[in-house]
Amino acid sequence: MTNSPAVSADVSVGGEEEEPFEVRAVAVERLIFFADAVIAIAITLLALELPLPPGVTNREVLHFFARHRDEYLAFAISFWVIGAYWMGHHRTFRWVTSLGGRLTRITLIWLMLQVLMPFATRLLTGEGAFQARFIPYACIQVLLSVLFILMVGDLRRYHLIRDDAPPTLVRDAVWRSSILALGFGVSIPLSFVSEAWAYGCWIVIPVAGGVLRRRRRRRHTVQSAASRP
Repeated sequence: MTNSPAVSADVSVGGEEEEPFEVRAVAVERLIFFADAVIAIAITLLALELPLPPGVTNREVLHFFARHRDEYLAFAISFWVIGAYWMGHHRTFRWVTSLGGRLTRITLIWLMLQVLMPFATRLLTGEGAFQARFIPYACIQVLLSVLFILMVGDLRRYHLIRDDAPPTLVRDAVWRSSILALGFGVSIPLSFVSEAWAYGCWIVIPVAGGVLRRRRRRRHTVQSAASRP
């Protein structure tokens, strides 16, 4: 059996003996399961931080929900963000054949930041000192996006992706992560100008990036169809 590029990458990076394909596949599977478990724990901790209404009447409960609406909104935002990271990880790593380069180390740092999300969410919903609460949350999101771009870069650099993977897999992963990093990154300086503008970046830039990506894909599809005989 001929050696795949992924095997050669493992040997050149780690200087270890070549491992069977089954062993390398199990290593990837274990990493994916571990990532899934850590993200599930992060989401669970996120939900546990939600305040429970103490009222005994409908009016008291509704009033409590209205008074704590920022905390529930922050939960929804963080849940969506963690879910987006998980979907991106699952969408990309399902095509990974083996581990190599800095992939495992970067993934561990990425997962550590995922576990910090419940803390950052609780910090974000505190009273006063807006920038001191807002900026750490936004910085964590920027770091998460940059780390994922680095992971994808190692997948491409060391040829750790299956040959039958979609040709746009890496490009789409980098694009999505870059848009998230841009949205949260731009919001940091804007937090000193306007709270509404800072929060608006979290919605406007990712949505605009998604629209641009769909338009680019549609245009590429039309061009490919037109070039066919």
